[in-house]
Amino acid sequence: MIAAGNNHATGRTGNGNAIEVQNIVKKYGDFTAVDDVSFYVKEGEIFGLLGPNGAGKSTLIRMMTTLIPITAGKARISGHDVQKEADAARRTIGVIPQALTSDLDLTIEENMSIYAKLYDVPAKERKAAINELLELVDLTKWRDAQTKTLSGGMRRRLEIARGLVHSPKIFFLDEPTTGLDPVSRVAVWEMLTNIKAHRQLTVLITTHYMDEADRLCDRIAIVDHGKLVALDTPAALKASVPGSNVIEAQFSHTPPDWGDRLHALPEVTSVQHEGAGMYRVLTSNGSKTTTQLVEAAVQAGIEVKSLSVQNTTLDDVFVHYTGRQLRDELVKAHAFVMPPRPGLQP
Repeated sequence: MIAAGNNHATGRTGNGNAIEVQNIVKKYGDFTAVDDVSFYVKEGEIFGLLGPNGAGKSTLIRMMTTLIPITAGKARISGHDVQKEADAARRTIGVIPQALTSDLDLTIEENMSIYAKLYDVPAKERKAAINELLELVDLTKWRDAQTKTLSGGMRRRLEIARGLVHSPKIFFLDEPTTGLDPVSRVAVWEMLTNIKAHRQLTVLITTHYMDEADRLCDRIAIVDHGKLVALDTPAALKASVPGSNVIEAQFSHTPPDWGDRLHALPEVTSVQHEGAGMYRVLTSNGSKTTTQLVEAAVQAGIEVKSLSVQNTTLDDVFVHYTGRQLRDELVKAHAFVMPPRPGLQP
């Protein structure tokens, strides 16, 4: 497994990599948004950048897709240096930004047709591509509907289909399910899996949803404060965390040293206090620790209000490598002004 440090570089070079990022840096004045990050993405892989808002995920995508200049380091997309061969790199990629950008006054088909024309897709190929993609994202019967009449989930499906209309080799999705309800999120996951099965695509996705990264990604890079702190498969990342089980327990009227008492139990590797009497306990023996935890509470005269046991999750991985929970860091303000976000031009 690849953990914190600067030696996880590209890991491999040459053929077989769709994306190569080497020691990339982005600064805004004195603020470093991306700090010496290196990784590669293999052809045909679904690669995830996981981290809280403000971690540098979107900035990484904007540099890789030529939207903002790189301060230092290099990025290659399909072998093209994004700084020296920007136009060639753009021709190989599809980009779905976090914000919805389709024209509300146009129909679904019109939005897709205009985008295809921007990429010089020939008329016959354009029609066939639109038909195929609308079928893949289940929007065929709404092709003549104005975009402003669509639900959020349907608009996101339109954006994804539109981003594929010129048959890119590499697909970038920046927080594709943010703002969607749970049902729409699952629908987008299923749609992406379906598209991946039908097309030879390399996918890079950013997300702050643990379940999304776990379900979709072949490998995950955890990004925090602009740095790459861990990179591996979801299974390997979870296996790297000491303790195979997680106990979530809520107690009433716990003493100040209750977390230390729980940590002293045999097999316990980590304890996080989540407030309101809730504790998250990592252990290598869930059943044994559960019994000991309840016995300790009884002896201390503390009521156990709730208790559950589960396997290690990516949330535990994030805590292990960063020292805090991802959900505690979802919104973070920075003392700098981001530059305007330009549209992608072919």
